[in-house]
Amino acid sequence: MFLCTLSSATPKCTRIGEVNFDRIAAEAAIGTCHDWAFKSSRGDSINGFFFLPPNFDAAKKYPLLVYYYGGCTPTAKQLEFIYPLQVFAAQGYVVYVCEPSGCIGYGQEFAARHVGTWGKESGDDIIEGTKTFLAEHPYVDAKRVGCMGASYGGFMTQYLQTRTDIFAAAVSHAGISNIASYWGGGYWGYSYGECAQYGSYPWNNPDMYVKQSPLFNADKIHTPLLLLHGTVDTNVPTTESQQLFNALRILGREVSYVQVDGENHVIGNFKKRMTWQNVIFAWFAKYLKDEPEWWNELYPENK
Repeated sequence: MFLCTLSSATPKCTRIGEVNFDRIAAEAAIGTCHDWAFKSSRGDSINGFFFLPPNFDAAKKYPLLVYYYGGCTPTAKQLEFIYPLQVFAAQGYVVYVCEPSGCIGYGQEFAARHVGTWGKESGDDIIEGTKTFLAEHPYVDAKRVGCMGASYGGFMTQYLQTRTDIFAAAVSHAGISNIASYWGGGYWGYSYGECAQYGSYPWNNPDMYVKQSPLFNADKIHTPLLLLHGTVDTNVPTTESQQLFNALRILGREVSYVQVDGENHVIGNFKKRMTWQNVIFAWFAKYLKDEPEWWNELYPENK
């Protein structure tokens, strides 16, 4: 905290108190954070960053988790977050965060790529970024890569699985599986659609609503997928997870669906939030670490 005096020609700042993180967390193992960007085939420099596990050993092979924006807001390098990236790193994952096309904060043209594309250009950047990250970081195991996201990021998780097989496990919280049903039934669906698919409606541009919807491409999904949803989500209706769950079950694909009773778009209740988080931890442990014990304890016989 600082007190700033602006009345003089040379503003002066005086520190109030002191916060010494190294002393406060002397016994905590914190992973290191590193900036990383790549040049996309579109010619852009796509920003991002990644966390390395505490006590990182470059001679080892680590599983990788890939995270991307929820909504269109860039991800900050903060310790506390809806997906606690540092905690994933502490569990032995390298965590790569991509800030793909459609993200705000990088200029109007970059943000406007979100409009009318419903994930296409964003997906291009995430897939290309993940492949480039794997190529440039030999300590990451290319066969143990997971991805996760919530809301629009949940949609991206579902959509990515229709585009690529580079992921060995995926988590979608409150994701949109059918753009048409979200447009007509989501609390924000119609108003959000006024921007996200400006001028396009199910009757004048059905191709976009079908081709970009994970539900209509469910047969292309082969990645083990965990769907999560609060039962009283007013933003993205629970049917968005349920209909994709039904489709994947009919197709015989590896999918699980967990509802959090009484929770909205964000899981707010502390006890339920911890349970929700443990479900995510257990899913990735099962598929990226070959450690199914945690998941089996939560859901004996997968019930």
